[in-house]
Amino acid sequence: MTFRGVSFILCGICIIVFAIQAIFPVFTDYISLEQQLWFQLWRFFTALFAHGSLSHLLYNLLALALFGSILESIIGARRFLAIFLFTGMTANVVSIFIYPSSLGASGAIFGVIGTLVVLRPGMSVFAFGLPMPMFIAAILWVVGDIIGLFIPSNVANIAHLTGLVFGLIVGAAFRQSYRQKFEKQKVVIDEDVIKDWEDRYLR
Repeated sequence: MTFRGVSFILCGICIIVFAIQAIFPVFTDYISLEQQLWFQLWRFFTALFAHGSLSHLLYNLLALALFGSILESIIGARRFLAIFLFTGMTANVVSIFIYPSSLGASGAIFGVIGTLVVLRPGMSVFAFGLPMPMFIAAILWVVGDIIGLFIPSNVANIAHLTGLVFGLIVGAAFRQSYRQKFEKQKVVIDEDVIKDWEDRYLR
């Protein structure tokens, strides 16, 4: 079975879940990650698709559609989905020790970004109103989240940083395998073929 456009499917799930949250606000209580309900393990998964506001949803949809589709095109749908879920739920595991409650796909999205930083560090992205290499944008996002740790807000900065760190680790593992794959695909041209072409067309 082949999956296509998983990043956009995930966006669609987030939209549907948010619509249900808007219609039935109590629904959020059953799917968000709550510190006192850590033993309800499904919350580590369902919280990835819940969002606290429309702006929260829109920011995550934009990032997921952009960076998710890029990573998916590089490593394939299955691997992308595995990275999204792994880094997102790992970020949630760390968050449960820090925040009384949390929700959103941000940790998973930062996991995707971390993986891209390793696989495509020089890729040009538009961030903070300027075009810049992927790794520079990631550094600025990290600095912003570190500063955010000391400023009271509703942003789960620890989840962002955790997702990014695990994304970097996953990216490092993928980078080696993809380098080997690329090397195997290199085309070797026989020198006799080149010489024959030169004799025929360059003389």
